[in-house]
Amino acid sequence: MSHRSGMELGLILALLSGMSGPSAAQYQQPPEPLLATMRLPEIPSPSLSPDRRTMLLVQQEAFPAITRLAEPYLKLAGLRIEPRGHNRHDMANGYGIRGCLAGLSLLDVASRQTKPVALPEGACVDWPIWSASGKYFAFANATPDGAELWVGDATTARTWQIEGIQLNPILDQDIKWIAGTHKLIVKAVPADLGAPAVRPAVPVGPEIKDATSGSGESGTYESRDTLASPQDEALFNHYATSELRAVDVVQGHSELVAAPAVYTDVSVAPDGVHVRVETLQQPYSYVTTWERFAHRVAIVDLNTKTQVRVADVPVADRVPPRGSPTGPRSFFWRANAPAELYWVEALDGGDWRHQVAARDRVMRLQAPFTGQAKELFRTTQRFGGMAWFAKGSETLLTEIDANRNWYQVRQFDVAKPSRPGKLLWELSWDDEYHDPGYPMFERLSNGASVLRRDGPHIFLSGTGASPDGDRPFLDRYNLRTGQTERLFRSSGDALERFADFIDGDSTHWFSWHQSPKDPPNIWIRTLGERLKNAAPNEAVYASTRQQVTNFADPAPLVRQIKKQLVTYQRKDGVALSFTLYTPPGYQPGERLPAILAAYPLDYAEAATAGQVRGSGQTFTRLGTYQLLLLAGYAVIDDASFPIVGDPQNAYDTYLQQLRDNAEAAVAKAVEMGVVDPDRIGVTGHSHGALMTANLLAHTDLFRAGVATSGGYNKTLTPFGFQNERRSFWKAPKAYDEASAFFHADKINEPLLIVHGSDDANPGTEVTQSPRLFQAIRGNGGTARLVMLPFEPHWYTARESNEHLVYEMLTWFDRYVKHAPPRTKHDEAVDADKQPQATQP
Repeated sequence: MSHRSGMELGLILALLSGMSGPSAAQYQQPPEPLLATMRLPEIPSPSLSPDRRTMLLVQQEAFPAITRLAEPYLKLAGLRIEPRGHNRHDMANGYGIRGCLAGLSLLDVASRQTKPVALPEGACVDWPIWSASGKYFAFANATPDGAELWVGDATTARTWQIEGIQLNPILDQDIKWIAGTHKLIVKAVPADLGAPAVRPAVPVGPEIKDATSGSGESGTYESRDTLASPQDEALFNHYATSELRAVDVVQGHSELVAAPAVYTDVSVAPDGVHVRVETLQQPYSYVTTWERFAHRVAIVDLNTKTQVRVADVPVADRVPPRGSPTGPRSFFWRANAPAELYWVEALDGGDWRHQVAARDRVMRLQAPFTGQAKELFRTTQRFGGMAWFAKGSETLLTEIDANRNWYQVRQFDVAKPSRPGKLLWELSWDDEYHDPGYPMFERLSNGASVLRRDGPHIFLSGTGASPDGDRPFLDRYNLRTGQTERLFRSSGDALERFADFIDGDSTHWFSWHQSPKDPPNIWIRTLGERLKNAAPNEAVYASTRQQVTNFADPAPLVRQIKKQLVTYQRKDGVALSFTLYTPPGYQPGERLPAILAAYPLDYAEAATAGQVRGSGQTFTRLGTYQLLLLAGYAVIDDASFPIVGDPQNAYDTYLQQLRDNAEAAVAKAVEMGVVDPDRIGVTGHSHGALMTANLLAHTDLFRAGVATSGGYNKTLTPFGFQNERRSFWKAPKAYDEASAFFHADKINEPLLIVHGSDDANPGTEVTQSPRLFQAIRGNGGTARLVMLPFEPHWYTARESNEHLVYEMLTWFDRYVKHAPPRTKHDEAVDADKQPQATQP
């Protein structure tokens, strides 16, 4: 049976047939130099070995051909599965199509010598995974006949296939290194799996979904591509079933570890002997995805091949919106113990709206795992994770308060759980200016990741957000005194961030350096003498650097583009920013047609909403709408569009804040003398697409818009959207005002609507765009609908992306660049549709 609804395809084809021009019949391409720029190869990304002696330079494929997206697949329990090769079609997050690597090479850090890694012929290789020793790396190679297991030698760059193993990537985590060894645990397709079930041409009965047990609100974002019949269950079981095998990559042989089952999570303990496995249990739910199916947690002993059951977790199909499942969740090993298992259980019903003394409790179970688990401690707010040191019983414990957008980190001793521990820092997770950074880790010989510690110090690395843009840093933090020393801070004319330490003395590290003119490259930083009279927030030590990689500029023409970080204020005083790009050859004083691009974000406080995020010092690379710079447009990029207010009701003023954000951005761009106020377009993706449609409906600032993969009717996600936490029935006005569909009669500027025809995101279902198109068309408006075949929420294929840029350029050229001046009649019509101002 087809994975697409006949009704859905019929609607799409009918709409497409009504369009004029060649784009209704075939894919189009943008003109040069846009096309050549799109087709440039990606700059490799570094993957450092655990021993820090070798670096894999991983080059990802920019755009696969549409033929890969067209590979037939099944929709089962939130997954998209290709039957022909028993492969996963979509990425783990469900928003895109899995990619392949375009190339792989090995760089010796000491000699700077590079060796190409020979990949299989016609390979579709996944990201490589390092062994703990750094001697080997493993990767999957997807073929039409199945996923192969390959291994590489970091010294010689030689690769070889492990024969007799067909990986099963359907539920991810198909390759895991066993601690401190040259062995892998893999999920393999059982040799005697047999043939899959066949969906009957005529259904044997109706599709039924049941909600007769449980109570309370449940989110709708877990309802994509759910099971619909016993035949679906059988197909899901067939493709998701694996057997666990231990593979010796040197000898090339394997042995069975655990019999076939539907394995999800597989995690090897630091002792290299015990493996935590989670297996799905039937009956399966028809209203949620596989992540929330009932499952069993067990421990497998690799020596004896025996299993011990730890927990049976029921189906979680009644989870409160943005809540947590009840029962055991988030299982993890203690990193500095041989085999000690922890997990978390909610004490508030998984609902952040309940007022309770403690939200979670942390449980512990020690080897041999046959006893009863013990409650170790409770957290006042939601458990956010534990980071272990190499030795001892102390951890860094994170708790998260979703009601305040707040988090705290404490130094906590699990051997003294009755003590609250020492508070290290607490702040809003929106507060980028005061973010202390993330603790740095190192890998032990057994593969476990632990906090890097130097005496009383740990190391923190962060983006270094500031009013002048991001300036990444590396700090040394004293756990005893709470004092911080800044070892390094990126200069203001580049963007350089800490990547990893090289050796044990913490005075040498890798950094990732780029500037508007310099491609991203790896450097080595060496700490020098302490500086006298260092300025506040600057490094208190000198450091020197040496370049390790030398990736060339793939697009010299793009270097002629100028950009600057611009700050300004909303009329209510909220600080805002955008990055202004001007095209090659731009002469100051020239007024240009422009495109504003943004994505609204939610903030609890105005102070944090107004913080500058991002940097003007990144290496300029162009995507989709940014390519229009090469056609003479200015781009007002990443414009701040904060929705500020109490998380409980911020969307009560969504429209007014949207309008105020747009007015402030346009006014600033015009004030700078760069943008022609009568020739501005607007674009956005997903929630930004909704913004685009609403700005055309409720302002007269823009001549046209391009909205991609949007959700325009928020009543179709009635249990929340973005950070709106109330249901439709509790806040109908907020849903009404946010839904551009209900105001389609006010969209009297041209709107190009683009959507992937296989979008799996429940917030932007495929039907959203055709219905908005019909609403605008029915009200006499100007619109165009482009449905990209086979595309998910994020567009993947080369043909699709080239056609998207073609459509955007054609649309904006017609309705923005070459648009006739507005008449007084136009302005009067637009003025009539303005909303009444409300207090934010």
